Amino acid sequence: MLNKELTLALNYALNKGFQIHPNAFEFLENVDVEKLEKIIKEIVREKTKQKLFQINQDDLENYFGIKEDKNLQSEYKVLFDPTSKITSGEGISGYNALFASRFNKLKRIISDRPESKLLKSIASIKSTKSNDDMYVCGLVTARISERNITKLLLEDPSGSFEGIIFDDDLQKTADLLLNDQFVMARIGFGKNSGFIIKDLISPDVPDQTSNRSESETFAVFLSDLHIGSKYFMEDEFNEFVLWLSSPDPVARKIRFVLIGGDAVDGVGIYPNQDKELVCQTIEEQLKKMEGLISKIPDHIKIFIMPGNHDPGRRALPQPAIPKKFNSGLWERENVIMVGNPAVISLNGVKVLMFHGQSIDDIVKTTPGLSYDSPTKVMKHLLRTRHLSPIYGSQTPIAPEIEDLLVIEDIPDIFHVGHVHRAQLDMYKGILLINSGSWQNQTPFQASVGMTPNPGIALMVNLKTFQVLHQNYNSKLDNILQS
Repeated sequence: MLNKELTLALNYALNKGFQIHPNAFEFLENVDVEKLEKIIKEIVREKTKQKLFQINQDDLENYFGIKEDKNLQSEYKVLFDPTSKITSGEGISGYNALFASRFNKLKRIISDRPESKLLKSIASIKSTKSNDDMYVCGLVTARISERNITKLLLEDPSGSFEGIIFDDDLQKTADLLLNDQFVMARIGFGKNSGFIIKDLISPDVPDQTSNRSESETFAVFLSDLHIGSKYFMEDEFNEFVLWLSSPDPVARKIRFVLIGGDAVDGVGIYPNQDKELVCQTIEEQLKKMEGLISKIPDHIKIFIMPGNHDPGRRALPQPAIPKKFNSGLWERENVIMVGNPAVISLNGVKVLMFHGQSIDDIVKTTPGLSYDSPTKVMKHLLRTRHLSPIYGSQTPIAPEIEDLLVIEDIPDIFHVGHVHRAQLDMYKGILLINSGSWQNQTPFQASVGMTPNPGIALMVNLKTFQVLHQNYNSKLDNILQS
């Protein structure tokens, strides 16, 4: 004898013209689940779209996460990972190679602009007298504002020059330039043989139509778990992981989880950190992480990149978390360990992952930018086409022979963490995601007035780019910014 709740649910399907396969009856009789009618309605809605009017055991097993839905596209490819490309130089020659690589890559990018046909080297313009405007490009080595003018120093492989900006609006543009940022300048000669800068052009990204998945596959974007810290929201994170195995219609379509750095809290990162740790070694922290993510269904691929708290090299670019600290993570079939930054294709959607250490430097040196609005900084990075333009500040940068931090390929999604503020935005067709954190406010954050909004899981429909979120934080003022 069917119970009342099951009878009502099945009557709904029958009234919609559906047949119920006998094996579905047997399955449902053994299911103890609330809101069964809602579940049947969801299956009816999905199968009506497919013009299939029978509910069988396979449908139910797919819905309850017992069986993977084979109709959902679930293809990935790591397009860029610095781990195997890292070839650090030494001393001055290493940094010379790094900046030469940066200049050449960004000059190639800006060569798509029509003005680039008029580009000249800095050395050549110094020996040229012309009434016509000329174009040069270089890395910003200094920006000086005094009285009503701004002086800008640019450098290319042939030399350096100083230009003066008189225009008020252009001065505001110059104020946003970062040290070591690449820029193209339109210049003319002044009355006293000096150079006047008349326009400044960043490499930027063009407007674009983003790649989309053919099926409604979802990806989850997370960052800054800080496992091992006593402020890690373990109960809330566990609740989220359990939800991934639930019959929820969105959970059933999740095939990717991307963790953008600071997976663990690390050891010796800041003074007296040991007093805030529940796991005192890196090995303990990674073992705990392995235990937590082992509860995620096997059909979901998990991508893990390092941040400034994770073990391994701290300087950018970072190789993947070394296998020696936890071989179990590396050996899991559904876990893919990548370096920082990385570019991953999910069903053809290009995702640029970067932990975001350089946000510290940019916020400190750029008017109008703050930790409260990380997507504004992310737009700044896209305009510069570089993930960490400033050298010699807080963010350590290794003297790589090739600059692996130039944004050569234009992403469809730009995923960053680090600042513990979950926020969404769009920029020229690119979905910007700062995925926040899963660590409650620490004493240090409180002392400097940083208010995180942790415990927000962000899910992106890779077909529509619709972003859904679930807030596992009980605080009423904990909201997603967009």
